[in-house]
Amino acid sequence: MWMLKRVKVALYERALVYRDRDLERVLAPGKYWLVGRGLAVQVYDVGKPEADLPRADLLVAEKRGLLEPYVQIVELGDREAGLVYKNERLTGVLAPGTRQLYWRGPVTVRVEVRDLSKEYALDADTARVLTRALGTVGLASIVGVAEVPDTAVGLLIVDGELREVLKPGVTAYWKFQRNLRVELAEMRLQTMEVAGQEILTRDKVSLRLNLTALWQVTDAVKARSVVSNAVEYVYKELQLALREAVSSRTLDELLTDKGALDREVAASAGKLESSGLAVRSVGVKDVILPGEMKTILNQVVEAEKVAQANLIRRREETAATRSLLNTARLMEENPTLLRLKELETLEKVTEKVGSLTVYGGLEGVLKNLVPGLTKGAAQ
Repeated sequence: MWMLKRVKVALYERALVYRDRDLERVLAPGKYWLVGRGLAVQVYDVGKPEADLPRADLLVAEKRGLLEPYVQIVELGDREAGLVYKNERLTGVLAPGTRQLYWRGPVTVRVEVRDLSKEYALDADTARVLTRALGTVGLASIVGVAEVPDTAVGLLIVDGELREVLKPGVTAYWKFQRNLRVELAEMRLQTMEVAGQEILTRDKVSLRLNLTALWQVTDAVKARSVVSNAVEYVYKELQLALREAVSSRTLDELLTDKGALDREVAASAGKLESSGLAVRSVGVKDVILPGEMKTILNQVVEAEKVAQANLIRRREETAATRSLLNTARLMEENPTLLRLKELETLEKVTEKVGSLTVYGGLEGVLKNLVPGLTKGAAQ
């Protein structure tokens, strides 16, 4: 049955005309009279640029020449992704292997194709724009964003393989068809505490020691390839080095020179450098003795100090006696020196006497005064 149908297509519309369910033509904005049998018209609002056509794959295969003046056909390969710009504003991403149709109309659509086989990095500015367009949740399945602080480096692991060492800053990567993650390696000095180590000395004395160390990662790539957990590895190496150093010394040797213990532990920890790690300084903070050993050591120290005091006292007494002997010899050999010594003694004696009567001159004073005072003192 023949029919006459009037169709009006607005400026923001496009119309697909089907005859006997087969696409016959696409109508641009305007007024049309359609004549014939089996006609059907589908009108689409091109304010939404995505052309969601029924049986789109068949239409592209069979009616591509008819559609292309009105529809932009975007087809991506398995190793390609597309950045979708609408009126030169980034609005979304097309996944690899996608076919998408866009109306050619008031919204200008441009798709920037990225070859994922040659590049997997996405510049930070584009990633930030995509975050605003898609939101953090929507972007998470498409792009991986890594933020590396200025005190660390990042190790980019793609499908289980280390691909790149990331410098500080923000870096974004396509996540399509790959498993991607970023491991951060801290490059600053870190503190390690090895506390409460119960160790026997060479002379079988049980000690508890606390050690502290400063260490850092010097080569993040080497450290990752050699050790699975850098913190545990450094702890175990310091622990073993401390045990070896203490067990080879007696208690007296340890207490006499603790610096030697620090130096030996540091030297033993030097082999960490072959693993991309380094110990910068080591120090034994505490050497804790058992209660009974403390008492014994206190007694030993006390006895040593008493013996030292006695030795010093005897040494001083000997020196004083030797000095007196030397003085006596000098006075015996020199009468003038003896007379000066007598005058010095007289001066000291007279300081304690209120009045004094002198007979026989100075000789009488020397002969009679001193014995008199000595006799008076005895009475």
